[in-house]
Amino acid sequence: MAQRLRIALVAGEASGDILGAGLMRALKVRHPSVEFIGVGGPLMQAEGMVSYFPMERLAVMGLVEVLGRLKELLAKRKELVQTLINEKPDVFIGIDAPDFNLNIELKLRRAGIKTVHYVSPSVWAWRQKRVLKIREGCDLMLTLLPFEARFYEEKGVPVRFVGHPLADTIPLESDRAAARAETGLGEGPVVALMPGSRGGEVGRLGGLFFDTAERLLVMCPGLQFVLPCASPERRAQVELLLQGRDLPVKLLDGQSHLALAACDAVLIASGTATLEALLYKRPMVVAYRLAPITYWILKRLVKSPYVSLPNLLAQRLLVPELLQDAATPESLANTLLPLLDGGEAQTAGFDEIHRTLRRDASNQAADAVLGLLGQSPSQ
Repeated sequence: MAQRLRIALVAGEASGDILGAGLMRALKVRHPSVEFIGVGGPLMQAEGMVSYFPMERLAVMGLVEVLGRLKELLAKRKELVQTLINEKPDVFIGIDAPDFNLNIELKLRRAGIKTVHYVSPSVWAWRQKRVLKIREGCDLMLTLLPFEARFYEEKGVPVRFVGHPLADTIPLESDRAAARAETGLGEGPVVALMPGSRGGEVGRLGGLFFDTAERLLVMCPGLQFVLPCASPERRAQVELLLQGRDLPVKLLDGQSHLALAACDAVLIASGTATLEALLYKRPMVVAYRLAPITYWILKRLVKSPYVSLPNLLAQRLLVPELLQDAATPESLANTLLPLLDGGEAQTAGFDEIHRTLRRDASNQAADAVLGLLGQSPSQ
């Protein structure tokens, strides 16, 4: 008879809920009698977790919002740590949300509970001192990207690179014609404009991207644009920025994957979306602008030579990065135009990276967790 297994997981936002649910599914296949406790969203609850409190209470974005809720967050964390010490699960898995989870892992490990952190914080880029806290609080780090695993190995943290779930779900080749038909875009070249999912990003990059689109249209008449809006608020913001411009832009609600599948090239803000564009094998130009003082500070803190994930993964300048003052409508348009017909050097690199990241992440993560508990995956 299989031994009883109790696993605690804490996810703090929707992306963590997706990862957690995939991991729980894979664990149930290997260990049907497994029991899950902790905090998760609707997907994790559907896999059998009874969440101690709604995950939304942890999903706070931005410094000011965090300060407004700090007292509640700290109280929740303290209560959660005490509950988990009393419950004594076989292992605790913190999914992303490092500012919340790393502290929990440290306390639970000191109380004799094994701990896993799933999704590395960007310690390789900045705030590298956090790795000391991770080494002290974490029995195993599961990373989605290979260069992260190399960093932890160098720092003496037990680590396993499990691959990226998006690389498993996005096909190696996507159907551009079907995506075009679904979006209602006509014949001719299409550029996806992706100025970010947050209000501040769209505020800094939206106008710049539309100025660039106007230049591209002069250089390449007949060009069409597609822009996926992350939320109704972002759509309203984008519509305001488009007023007074005569641009053939198709706005989508969400559906960033559909926009990427439909387009020929992408003008994109640095961020997670660059990984999605890479997995769809769409040539891209990465642009980013920050408030000058923020940029000045980050330039001194960040240890990495690149900002975009495709370049970090390739460990070379695979895609152009135009940052701050270098991101002008002229330079962006001139850099993007040749990619409409000739982005093969980028896309060949993208295909290679996609295959590296496609490792069946949820199953890899489940095997690693059970391995930490000294169990063979089939027990």
